[in-house]
Amino acid sequence: MTSAFRIPLAGILRKHGLALIMLLAALLAWHPARAQLRVDISGTGATQYPVAIADFAVDDVRGRALADVIRADLTRTGQFRLVNASGAGLNVDSAIAHDDWRGRGADFLAYGSITRGADGRYDIRYRLADTIQKNQLDGVAFSGTEQELRRVAHQIADRIYEKITGVRGVFSTRIAYVLKQGNTYELQVADADGQNPQVALRSREPIISPTWSPDGSRLAYVSFHTGKPVVYVQNLATSAQSPVANFKGNNSAPAWSPDGSQLAVALTRDGLSQIYVVSAAGGSNMRRVTRSPGIDTEPVFTPDGRSIIFTSDRSGGPQIYQTSLDGGDARRLTLNGSYNISPRISPDGSTLLYVARRDGAFRIASLNLSSGAENLLTDGQDDQSPSFAPNGMQVLYATVQGGRSVLAGVSSDGRVRQTLSVLNGEIREPTWGPFTR
Repeated sequence: MTSAFRIPLAGILRKHGLALIMLLAALLAWHPARAQLRVDISGTGATQYPVAIADFAVDDVRGRALADVIRADLTRTGQFRLVNASGAGLNVDSAIAHDDWRGRGADFLAYGSITRGADGRYDIRYRLADTIQKNQLDGVAFSGTEQELRRVAHQIADRIYEKITGVRGVFSTRIAYVLKQGNTYELQVADADGQNPQVALRSREPIISPTWSPDGSRLAYVSFHTGKPVVYVQNLATSAQSPVANFKGNNSAPAWSPDGSQLAVALTRDGLSQIYVVSAAGGSNMRRVTRSPGIDTEPVFTPDGRSIIFTSDRSGGPQIYQTSLDGGDARRLTLNGSYNISPRISPDGSTLLYVARRDGAFRIASLNLSSGAENLLTDGQDDQSPSFAPNGMQVLYATVQGGRSVLAGVSSDGRVRQTLSVLNGEIREPTWGPFTR
């Protein structure tokens, strides 16, 4: 969460640690809201690919719904211009009139068929045609129940995205976030488009700082249900949870190592908040990483697993630093502005995300670690908790719109922005899950 440094760092901050203050600030900001799910998109990508998505044939209702999900997935990226394909009348065996579709303005055409078998399962066949090269770019068959059709549509959208852009699609991935409704906190997991939310954990006590394991099978988070902040790991398939950091004082801000075997955490067991590494399986084995006269928190591993990037007030105000797990001096990464917190690193390690206070507003910024160039991706007054998509092309975050805390997204270049969902309640700390098989 990003509210920690919005009060003076002296006194109470040094006494109680960032994690607790971040929680209290967030609780003050939370208030009930009532809204329906929607997606609002603004802006377009630097390049837009013209593509037509035809309704899948035979089963009109489900074929249209399947195509609608694919269209919505591609539209949210801002990288595609949808060409009207109504009345196309195509099925998976149709001969494609490439010149006609090219004349309509479509460089690519996706089409297919959906039929229900005697066992009640659906057979979905999809094709992607390149109307310029006049060939088939992709073709695959899926099988699934009615409940799985939406997942199949996301998988098809992923294939279209990758075949056209050369970058792996993220529509089949999942997101997690904390939802507060009244006096109840829920850790929810949903599809990348915000649909199909499922409750992983419900509690009368706060839940903060959720983060995905590298294989997507587990979530680490901080729960207060014992009366103090404790770091837990939960298996999503079995719902089994176990404490992995339950030391005296505050246990907060978990972050997974790239191999999923360890967690970096912020602990106050020895005084001020400092960074430690603990086993993701629990136990007493731990290692201290930072030793500073200030408060160190919000750790994340670099993609190679050799360094920790974290927030610290050791220079007076909150800034972002990097230190090797093998020891040595920490290197300051953020040099612009007096307030930069909540670091996240891109999957390829080239770009740093963080919350920057600029002109009194809290915005999501990105930093090119090679050139040092900073780019403000958002323009809200209270943007928080940035999280990279696993392909690095989009960023998920929380923001306040119309007095409500909502999920939002922005392309990694800042050109395309969207409100992913507005749900009943207040949403905080979204985190984008990894690619899974």
